[in-house]
Amino acid sequence: MKTLAIALSALAASTVPAGYWTAEQAEAVLARTQEIRLSPDLGALTAGERKALGRLIEVGRLFQALYEQSRHHQARQALAALEGSQHPANADALLRLYRLNQGPIATTLDNQREAFVPVDPVVPGKNVYPWGVTRDEIEGFLAAHPRERARILDGRTVVRRATAENLRRDLADLQGHPALDTLHPGLRARLSMAPDPTAFYAVPYPVAYADEMLRAYGLLMQAADDLADDDAEFAGYLRNRARDLLSNDYESGDAAWVTGRFGDLNAQIGAYETYDDELFGAKAFFAVSLLIRDDKATAELREAIRGLQEIENALPQEGHKRIREDIPVGVYQVIADFGQARGTNTATILPNDALLTRRYGRTILLRANIMRNDDIFKSAGSSWRAAVAPEFAADLGPSGDFHRTLWHEVGHYLGVDRDRQGRALDAALQENASALEEMKADLVSLFAARALQARGYYDEKGLRDVYAAGIRRTLQNVRPRREQPYQTMQLMQMNYFLEKGLLTWDAARQALVIHYDRYHDTVTELLREVLAVQRAGDKAASDRFIERYTTWSAELHEPLAAKMRASLPYRFRLVRYAALGE
Repeated sequence: MKTLAIALSALAASTVPAGYWTAEQAEAVLARTQEIRLSPDLGALTAGERKALGRLIEVGRLFQALYEQSRHHQARQALAALEGSQHPANADALLRLYRLNQGPIATTLDNQREAFVPVDPVVPGKNVYPWGVTRDEIEGFLAAHPRERARILDGRTVVRRATAENLRRDLADLQGHPALDTLHPGLRARLSMAPDPTAFYAVPYPVAYADEMLRAYGLLMQAADDLADDDAEFAGYLRNRARDLLSNDYESGDAAWVTGRFGDLNAQIGAYETYDDELFGAKAFFAVSLLIRDDKATAELREAIRGLQEIENALPQEGHKRIREDIPVGVYQVIADFGQARGTNTATILPNDALLTRRYGRTILLRANIMRNDDIFKSAGSSWRAAVAPEFAADLGPSGDFHRTLWHEVGHYLGVDRDRQGRALDAALQENASALEEMKADLVSLFAARALQARGYYDEKGLRDVYAAGIRRTLQNVRPRREQPYQTMQLMQMNYFLEKGLLTWDAARQALVIHYDRYHDTVTELLREVLAVQRAGDKAASDRFIERYTTWSAELHEPLAAKMRASLPYRFRLVRYAALGE
């Protein structure tokens, strides 16, 4: 807090106070940032749906602020300083950086993270653990207090040091909101513990963010009333989700969401994904995604994905599970995204909880106005042509990534979901769980492709498109940081493909050569290894597996990355939404 206060006091005395990026620093990133505006046709919405959408946008704004606060303890103060009456001369550029990065820490062109305003450097636990705490410190506490592990590592709790001030503040919030006191029995007693700054405790999100959760509850209930006559099932989902936000138990809302048959609108609301937790990979971060369905594309897609049990039974793993084949899948236009969902995310499959998945299944939401965005595809095509030998340049088609993404999301539904001990994978594999789960989903999409071609789902060109999209997915234009789950698993795939000869490096042409005849067998072998690591639930073994396949060489990876960087007019994307007046 101190560095920010000092910088604020200096604003009037200097156009660019210490700690703020200069105009040149900001422009280096912004010049390589592509802006995309999403403006779907909302003309089919009823008056009730439009009114409900306005309230859901307000929930999204609440969750956006919570997401930024969850990632950095000075985020909202930094934003207020940039928007205030006293601000640096280049505040507009810095505000764009804040919007791009959803907080005060920018990703630089060499994939480093750097504060562009005077705030503390980023830490692995973000702001859902005590700021700057180490993993060893928390593990030491849990070793001495094993009964606290479930609460401390629960996905929807904030961990605090047990100082007198923290305990007093949380107890006051609980006592000031009787509904939360009732919904969380036993919490009042735990918050009445004797202070001990060396100890830790956890409070559920609805208590840690009481005012915001109660406001969101009210907005969701009002939106449900708006929709009662037009879409009773969606209204029911919103009521259940409103209650979930206060109870911190998502089962009722997830059941209504996955099994509901909604009208035009759909919405992802809550805290699900754990990618931002680099300390334990346990904490879920807030997101809202507001969507309008493409009815024709959805009907065609649902017909196309029948027969999932056959694919599950063919996976190269020990044991198979019975799955629900009637997956609720939809093709949508994004109206607006907030928090963890914001960006160019192409699809979502939720919920993640293995027990809820077994009970109710999962829902797949495909974001067509991102997946089929011409500007995004052109960018992907330029990096593809820079990376591969000329004879493969035409292999990447616009349909490939759509189908690869669809079956990636289906892939989350198939295969291992718990280890041999019955533990959830994030509990067993901790910060490695996300990378391995995303790699499994990638590989399932590629493994299933040959069987889908045999069923007539792909023709020969369609299969080649998907295979090329699978290779393009692995290409990295900068060396990934270990805490980046997607980029880490993509590099792992590329290195495995190189090891097995699916890819070879032509040093003379400085390009990759693809051996499609080795594709299916190589994907099957890697998928078998990933499923085995997940089933074993051995954290140390997963560390070794990731370490083995995340090498980065100056002879191959760096020249390839340099060629791709040179081919790309943009390195980052900033999405604007017409529904938000942007």
